[in-house]
Amino acid sequence: MNEEVDVLLSNPYLATLAFFAVAVVALVIFLTIFEMVTKYDDWAEIKKGNLAVAMATGGKIFGICNLFRFAILNNDTMIHSLIWAGYGFLLLLVAYFIFEFLTPFFKIDAEIKNDNRAVGFLSLIISVSLSYVVGACVT
Repeated sequence: MNEEVDVLLSNPYLATLAFFAVAVVALVIFLTIFEMVTKYDDWAEIKKGNLAVAMATGGKIFGICNLFRFAILNNDTMIHSLIWAGYGFLLLLVAYFIFEFLTPFFKIDAEIKNDNRAVGFLSLIISVSLSYVVGACVT
């Protein structure tokens, strides 16, 4: 079975399609997990035009995809790429909780839900920045 998969993934077009498909499925799963830990409904808030939620969610999407970029570039197999991207996602999730903990003067989720764009933008920057830090460690 592994030999057949290796033969298929030796074709760059099929490998790109396979990595893309896995990354999209993982992105949906990771975003669902993020949505479970936030105290607001991301997509309902975005539908209402909440720019702070859109920025925070966009940062999460970029961060997760950036982790996949590094994981794919630095690993030979699909499974290793997925493991590293998953590990990076866990680190981004931890960073989310640290961000909430380090701001005791206000609640991050409440501010983002109230469309505080400064907090939404800061959340975006944290997700993107830390995805580069974690990505640099993926070798």
